[in-house]
Amino acid sequence: MKFTTPATTNPIDQLKVVGHPVDRIDGPMKASGTAPYAHEQHQAAPNAAYGYIVGAAIGKGRITSMDVNEARRAPGVITVVTAETAGKLGKGKFNTAKLLGGPEIQHYHQAVALVVADTFEQARAAASLVKVGYAAGNGAYDLAKAKLSARMPKKEDNPDSKAGNFAGAFAAAPVRLDQTYTTPDQSHAMMEPHASIAAWEGDKLTIWTANQMIDWSRDDMAKTLGIPKENVRLVSPYIGGGFGGKLFIRAEAVLAALGARAAKRPVKVALPRPLMFNNTTHRPATIQRIRIGATRDGKITAMGHESWSGDLPGGSPEVAVLQTRLLYAAPNRMTAMRLAVLDLPEGNAMRAPGEAPGMMALEVAMDEMAEKLKIDPVTFRILNDTKVDPEKPDRRFSQRRLIECLRTGADKFGWNARNPEPGKSRDGQWLVGMGVAAAFRNNLDMKSAARVRLDRNGVVTVETDMTDIGTGSYTVIAQTAAEMMGVPLDKVVVRLGDSDFPVSAGSGGQWGANSSTSGVYAACVKLREAVARKAGFNAADATFADGMVRSGDRTLPLRQVAEAGELVAEDLIEFGKLDKTFQQSTFGAHFVEVGVHAATGETRVRRMLAVCAAGRILNPKSARSQVIGAMTMGVGAALMEDLVVDKRTGFFVNHDLASYEVPVHADIPHQDVIFLDETDPMSSPMKAKGVGELGICGVGAAIANAVYNATGVRVRDYPVTLDKLLAKMPVYT
Repeated sequence: MKFTTPATTNPIDQLKVVGHPVDRIDGPMKASGTAPYAHEQHQAAPNAAYGYIVGAAIGKGRITSMDVNEARRAPGVITVVTAETAGKLGKGKFNTAKLLGGPEIQHYHQAVALVVADTFEQARAAASLVKVGYAAGNGAYDLAKAKLSARMPKKEDNPDSKAGNFAGAFAAAPVRLDQTYTTPDQSHAMMEPHASIAAWEGDKLTIWTANQMIDWSRDDMAKTLGIPKENVRLVSPYIGGGFGGKLFIRAEAVLAALGARAAKRPVKVALPRPLMFNNTTHRPATIQRIRIGATRDGKITAMGHESWSGDLPGGSPEVAVLQTRLLYAAPNRMTAMRLAVLDLPEGNAMRAPGEAPGMMALEVAMDEMAEKLKIDPVTFRILNDTKVDPEKPDRRFSQRRLIECLRTGADKFGWNARNPEPGKSRDGQWLVGMGVAAAFRNNLDMKSAARVRLDRNGVVTVETDMTDIGTGSYTVIAQTAAEMMGVPLDKVVVRLGDSDFPVSAGSGGQWGANSSTSGVYAACVKLREAVARKAGFNAADATFADGMVRSGDRTLPLRQVAEAGELVAEDLIEFGKLDKTFQQSTFGAHFVEVGVHAATGETRVRRMLAVCAAGRILNPKSARSQVIGAMTMGVGAALMEDLVVDKRTGFFVNHDLASYEVPVHADIPHQDVIFLDETDPMSSPMKAKGVGELGICGVGAAIANAVYNATGVRVRDYPVTLDKLLAKMPVYT
């Protein structure tokens, strides 16, 4: 099915199942511990050995020697895999560094060996016996120092944009802001480690793995191992958190495959927490300069946003300027990104890549400008809204309800009670402040396929390689099939995460739910046609409800239509150019109240509200969970998360959950989420968009703005920790 014209009325609009706050159908299995994650596929891969990875102890350089003899002789050891013994390996499209290093070392904790043994403890003990000699090279580990050598990234990574005469308009503006903001390196820090089990049957490889994008990773695994793609099967039915860190294959999957081939039995590998931080991907640090020029009545005339980030050679930038190209009106504008070469572990996608750190800077700058103008921050944002792409004024937004998000949030949050003068509101020993930020994330559509089956019991089974990373994919896909085929949810079975199934959009970029359900929609349209033909009905006027198919005065149970044999249909959704004709984006507003202890500078978030306009909400319960989870990650980014770089040797010092702080339950107060009632027929047949990443966009800035309102201290260097507040806090009385 090609989606090339706006959606009209279709069976989804009945909203008998779609749009309802349905409990997650995978919830009971996860709550009871019976959902098998990648490392727990004991029945599928019996008698698995254990692999333990040895990570490089330098940030850049070469291996000069490696002695694995003592490790080979250790109790229970089956084999040791190194770059020397693994044979020729390629590099996947989505990997910047090689997943098995040697002799060249590209970053700290790059995998250099895998020890395989009968038990995990034996593999770990033997791994400590591998002796590696290194010649350390001179690495670049400091973004601030590397900033001057940064260069324009590849064209496909969205380089500079211009409209009008930014320099002239900024210089002429009566009110100007020119500030620099920094965000640190951050880790995904998901609960489930990167884990895989690999097994060979002849020249066929099966990997049970924690992975968000099955087809991407299947292709990259084949390229890395130099085998045909059809010889690789990836299975990932349940994933314990990804946040972008599991979009691509990582070292544990490749080494599990190499270990299983050498050991001639299944091998399971899970990364210990330090290697999750240093061996896998992370969100890169940024340095961002924002310049805004405005008239005295608050109209922005010039908007400039520059960002610097770093990555390994061949890597990509953190695209922190993208939202600035679309969020506010300004006739004269410029954005620019520069990429420095850093020899740190690979930088790559983390929840809302680009917008999350970009809006932490932009939305603080907007508050600072509002203060210069003596305009309320909500009013200032509304004043500078736009209904068209500022760089392409002939291209309108398909839906843009930012103003309604801001006004609704201000009303529900009690924004009018905010004291605009910083440091003047107290609650006992706590200085209290409120902050606001806009939320923005582009809507992305991805080609997605599914197969649906109707059996003689009236059960509809959906098969697609779509993944569920805790987001509720099983449930929204089941709701879609139930709505389309007119059956209750308990008559739908959903099978996900297997490369033997049709290729879906996968989970990432906020495109998963809308795209994958659209693929299921397309397949169900074909199944409805097949059912109607089998029943002898006119497919055009057949209706499906209550487990029946009806046409005119004739009605048949679905199970009766399929009693002679199951009916099967497969199709995919392919998106045309509506996203080129209309700018498709999601919008929101975040409101936060904080308390900052007047004596200690400790910051406590007291309450939070997100208002979202993101197309049709397929399941309000799971969507709310997505947003409050994103808001929680925003609290971490604003107040505590900071991967500290050892700038001498190039590794992240706080590489575990004891020292890399993330929010816990005690850090998170009451959270509210409001979804505006919206459908976007330009987006898909579902008229939905994504929402899982919108929830993190702007949260950090809203918190920083609230801290400023509470204390009068403006922190532009994230995270906002008490040491950055204390020296400038109001005198404690």
